[in-house]
Amino acid sequence: MPDIGSVWSELGGDPALLARVSTVVRPGALPARLPVRELARACVGACALAAAELGAHRAGRVEVPRVTVDDGAVATAFTGERHLLVDGRAPQTFAPLSRFWRTADGWVRTHANYPHHRARLLHALDVPEDPAAVGSALRDRPALEVEEAVYGAGGLAVALRTPAEWAAHDQAAALATRPLVERVRLDTSRARALPPPDGTPLLPAAGLRVLDLTRVLAGPVATRTLALLGADVLRLDAPHLPELPDQHADTGFGKRSATLDLSAGHDRFEELLAAADVVVTGYRPGALDRFGLSPEALAERRPGLVVAQVSAWGAYGPWGGRRGFDSLVQVATGIAAVEGSAERPGALPAQALDHGTGYLLAAAVLRALTEQAYGDAAGGGRLVRLALARTAAWLQDGSPLPEDGAGADGAEVGTVPYDGPARWLAETDSPVGRLRYARPAVSFADGPHDWARPPGPWGADAARW
Repeated sequence: MPDIGSVWSELGGDPALLARVSTVVRPGALPARLPVRELARACVGACALAAAELGAHRAGRVEVPRVTVDDGAVATAFTGERHLLVDGRAPQTFAPLSRFWRTADGWVRTHANYPHHRARLLHALDVPEDPAAVGSALRDRPALEVEEAVYGAGGLAVALRTPAEWAAHDQAAALATRPLVERVRLDTSRARALPPPDGTPLLPAAGLRVLDLTRVLAGPVATRTLALLGADVLRLDAPHLPELPDQHADTGFGKRSATLDLSAGHDRFEELLAAADVVVTGYRPGALDRFGLSPEALAERRPGLVVAQVSAWGAYGPWGGRRGFDSLVQVATGIAAVEGSAERPGALPAQALDHGTGYLLAAAVLRALTEQAYGDAAGGGRLVRLALARTAAWLQDGSPLPEDGAGADGAEVGTVPYDGPARWLAETDSPVGRLRYARPAVSFADGPHDWARPPGPWGADAARW
């Protein structure tokens, strides 16, 4: 059963600090057969506690600020992309070809939100861009055959598996040998000196520079959270791979956005890296290595760096180099089978693997910074690494659902029904239009309540600090 105690231990946190966490329990938030609400609560709570801990150290406080985790705020943030309005318009979260399809022996789910993924799917199936044509092409083919054919063409399609079928897969076996949060020391550089944060609210990441090389959705959630906590976050994208505008509006809060061709802009990237404290990557494992962006190569050029990586399937095993998204991981790992029916696969009430892993990644970065500056083994670069499929295994660990209550998630400060997201939504003007958005779920005493800046247009900022 996911709980803040278990994940705080994975992050290397002091168990005594769990007493600083309180929970507002709201039955009815994120309803599911699997313990999604408990997972979401644990991920956000661990991130908030990691932020409060780092902030206390930097401010010279003896006591870590109290953390309150409200199921309502968490549920709203985990479904934030559904609540987003841009000038009153609701974005399309999934493209028409991103869905479940019947096959000869079961189901597959495709992901075709990006134009290049859509083109590869259609090429693999040899059909025009028409849902009826795609459905016809899939109906007579076995699901696993479709999975391999689309993957071979560089597209995204995953066959529906039961939990038992996934457990028998070699990738599941590889994941089972790994911790939820992988933490590795990269070098033995001297401990960094972090100056005390200025003013109120307490911003634990103030003055830190974060290079954000991530896309959909876990990585951007992590870097958006670091921006909330005061970090200077610069997102870099390849000029030929524009982000979907509404997706960028949802995850771009607090950040600047620039484009940089890593092949032609090597010198500019090295200038950015030399002044960076954290690099976060969210591309499939190995995809950026040819640019000298492996954790080891980054740490060699910038000793003391914190490198954070997130992927769909993990950086190991037969699927270690595959692309993937939350919806596809749910299908492969048996979640869609558990949440569905005999007639049709289902889905979690949120892209909980993405959001949960994003908050865990931010928490891992914050704990790495704390350990570097204030830990018993201070100094040294750090690598932290998470995978959506490993988070899925944590969600499905087989423990029974508890009665409603805080349990291992800290002291319960109240149990009230969930009456919807309205109180956790806000509006602001931005360069991309009037936005309605989900307010931050990470909360602690004297901490920030919102981002310092709204999102701007994708790629509109200069690639410099």
